[in-house]
Formats: sequence, C-alpha cells, structure tokens
Amino acid sequence: MISRRSLTVALAALTTMGTLAQPAAAAPQVLVPAKSEVTFVAKQLGVPLQGRFKAFQVQSAFDPKALATSKIAFSLDLGSVALNADADRELSKPEWFSTAKFPKASFQSSAIKALGGGKFDVAGKLTLKGQAHDLVVPVQLSQAQGLSTATGSFVLKRLDFKVGEGDWADASIVANDVQVSFKLVLQGVPAL
Repeated sequence: MISRRSLTVALAALTTMGTLAQPAAAAPQVLVPAKSEVTFVAKQLGVPLQGRFKAFQVQSAFDPKALATSKIAFSLDLGSVALNADADRELSKPEWFSTAKFPKASFQSSAIKALGGGKFDVAGKLTLKGQAHDLVVPVQLSQAQGLSTATGSFVLKRLDFKVGEGDWADASIVANDVQVSFKLVLQGVPAL
C-alpha cells in the first residue's frame, strides 16, 4: 500500500515535471508610447502640411524567426490628430475622418516577409472610415538595449478611403497622396 506521504511526493514531482515540460510563455510585447510616433505629410495647394497622431495602440506577437505565426495589429485614434487647431476641428467632420462614426483606423497583418538586414514587408488590411484595402508596409527593425524600433513609411491614397469628400475630393486642392511615417518602439520582441 502507498503511504499518503509517498503519494504527495509523487504528485508534487509529476506536477513539477509537467510545469517544466511546458514551453515558456513568450514575453509580452509592449509599445513604449513616449518613444513612438505616427506622423503624416499632406499637401494643400502644393504646400506640405505636417501632422501627427497622439494616440495609437499596437498588439504585437512578432518573432523574426517564426514569421508564419507572427501577427501585428495597429489602431489609431483619429480624434487625436494634431495638425493645427482649425484643421483638427475640420478633420473630425464627416467629409474627412468622420470621427463620431469612425473613431479609429486599424491595420491587421496577414503575412510578414523577411527581406534581410532587419527589413520586412508587412502585408495586411487597412481600415479607415469604413473602407478596407490591402496594404504592404515596408518596415525596418533595429534592436538595442532591450528595445526594438520599427520604422517605415508608405503612401496612403486618401480618396480610396473617402477621406476628403465633397468639395475636398478635388486632388488639385488637397493631394490624393498622403505620406505616412511611423516609429514604433516595443519591448519584448525576440532577437533578430
């Protein structure tokens, strides 16, 4: 007959072995907002206008050695736009971002391709103002002191997303191309 003490020791040993046998959970990947930024340049009558978004979120499960299972999701609070006081009020209106109806823009990755040297193409779907379109975003990843910095830029065709409707749809007044740039600093991304 097995004693109660022997059974307790055996169960404790099995529990410890089961815990050790399980793979370690990946470290959470967390955005460092104070070191991150999302900016844009639009042109009105040929004059560049520089702006930024003050509030955005990243959900990242990125492993440069396991791209097939890596995922990146990004959301942007459209009401946090900062261009100038007059433009910020205008951009919240239905003709532009329509922030009351569409408070966020989002991007969800569907595939990530390594290009070498810390460069990646991140394919996915961008949703803005109820319009969803495929987009490939080039990203450069650098790592130092436990932080990973993802930088990149792409051209957004604003009229594809119905941003600037009505009189503002005239691309000779406000250019259709908007240059979007980002620097996202994350903790917890595995080494390249």
